[in-house]
Amino acid sequence: MNYTVNGHSTYCYTGGKPFDAAKPSIIFIHGALNDHSVWILQSRYLAHHGFNVLALDLPGHCRSAGTPPATVEEAADFVLALMDAAGLKQATLMGHSYGSLIALEAAGRAPERISQLVLVGTAFPMKVSPALLQATQEEPLKALKLVNDLSWSTLAPPPSVLGAGTWVYGASLALGRRVIASNTQTNVFYCDFKACDSYAHGEEAMQAVTCPVLFVLGQVDQMTPPKAAQALIDKARQATVVKLPGGHHQMFETAEPMLAALKNFLKT
Repeated sequence: MNYTVNGHSTYCYTGGKPFDAAKPSIIFIHGALNDHSVWILQSRYLAHHGFNVLALDLPGHCRSAGTPPATVEEAADFVLALMDAAGLKQATLMGHSYGSLIALEAAGRAPERISQLVLVGTAFPMKVSPALLQATQEEPLKALKLVNDLSWSTLAPPPSVLGAGTWVYGASLALGRRVIASNTQTNVFYCDFKACDSYAHGEEAMQAVTCPVLFVLGQVDQMTPPKAAQALIDKARQATVVKLPGGHHQMFETAEPMLAALKNFLKT
């Protein structure tokens, strides 16, 4: 499904179901150098179990037109504009990594519009080393390999996600290369990581959030270790914390436990 947001076409995957604004709605926000496909199991399951699903491609990423957001704040404004375009007065926001910061900022800016908030693989601050930032500009494929080396704790996911024997490390590299190649005007890799590194308002945003918040954290996550989320957990009014035995990509590495945590949380 495509919406026109801020004058540009925005792609949203609906989980194989027609969009129905009357249903409870969930917006999935991917992380840096990703797209909607990272939510394949969660978005499709929830779309077939009573939820309205919009798994977006951020502007300038893969199927969505426009310029990639330069800041988390700009990306949060985009998400709220997407809700307007879709006719959604209220929705649950679910974000991974960079997307978790976007979801958090959007919920802080418009708390009355966000019914529940799910932050996956989150941290604040989400600083990026100067060397890695430089590499995203000068040697993006080398930087991509480094990020993937740090992001995964397994080479193959459980069969319920992508099928038995799927090489998630290689698939993740391919996705990163595809996102880079999808935008010849802007260095999406650098833009996404710079936005994470520059974001400074996480605690203030969380103080403004009024809805329940679910934190889904990987116990061996090297990109956003669980302790790096503690500042946000402490500021949340209604926090539920689930730690799973995986790395940074909980959507694939621990897909079934994560889905169980989501189902329990969304029931509330």
